[in-house]
Amino acid sequence: MERKNNIVLLTRKALFLSKLLVAAKLGYDKGDFVKIIEWIKLPEVKNINDLDAHSTTALHSKIIQKKPYLRKLYVEYYNQFKKSISGDIKTKVVVELGSGGGFIKDIMPHTITSDIASSKNIDVQFSGLNIPFHSNKVDAFVMFDVLHHISNVSSFFKELDRCLKVSGKIIMIEPAKTLWSSFIYKNFHHEPFDPSGGWGFQKGGRLSSANGAIPWIVFCRDKQRFERDFPSIKILKLKNHTPFRYLISGGVSMRQLLPSFTYNIVKCIEIIVSPLNKYIGMCLVIELEGISMKHTEK
Repeated sequence: MERKNNIVLLTRKALFLSKLLVAAKLGYDKGDFVKIIEWIKLPEVKNINDLDAHSTTALHSKIIQKKPYLRKLYVEYYNQFKKSISGDIKTKVVVELGSGGGFIKDIMPHTITSDIASSKNIDVQFSGLNIPFHSNKVDAFVMFDVLHHISNVSSFFKELDRCLKVSGKIIMIEPAKTLWSSFIYKNFHHEPFDPSGGWGFQKGGRLSSANGAIPWIVFCRDKQRFERDFPSIKILKLKNHTPFRYLISGGVSMRQLLPSFTYNIVKCIEIIVSPLNKYIGMCLVIELEGISMKHTEK
């Protein structure tokens, strides 16, 4: 009986996604998409009045833990951070920026968690524009969906550059800019996604202010500028990935779109279609490395 119910649920959601894609292809009314968003929004987030409130971060933490798709993705991303840091990670100074409602210590227990707002999961509270670590002391900065919330990207990277050791890593997972992701982010996400923007935006709330296109702007559109402005930081990797699973997870505001048992099936599909990630990837992994000593103590 349970298996039959799962099949029925999967069929209904597959039909919903099919209609959505057909609408995208044939043209659509923006108002229809607003209705769709309201329909699939999680009941517990409908009454959020302040996205930047501490209570919202606490709610996000609960949502991440209870949604199997989303939690598994976080575990994968944390393990990706861990894999990118060479040597014995227990002896490294690893700082996660924008830890928020995450749970990186479950995977990397010795990580120093941080955020601009305090919460029970945070070790150190500070702004990414004023990082309280001495120069050349951090082995790795890791972050998930943080860069596109930074109001002054140049100042942010000056701080990362100052703190990072030679051969230290900066590892980020951010929104990608592809044909598929642009359509989704512009129509179904509450955050702005403006590829014509600059290296920042007018400062506002820590979560409510953003431009999802900033990672693409800095590392693709303006790659030469980044390399000129930060010659002591080398770009090691820029890779689009995860075209479907994050969308299916619903993130921290939408319902999970498929039953949890489909996770590995969808993951296999993503592997098969990975050659198309330059067109359909929704996430971008950015890996940077410090390549020269240049700072005195702060």
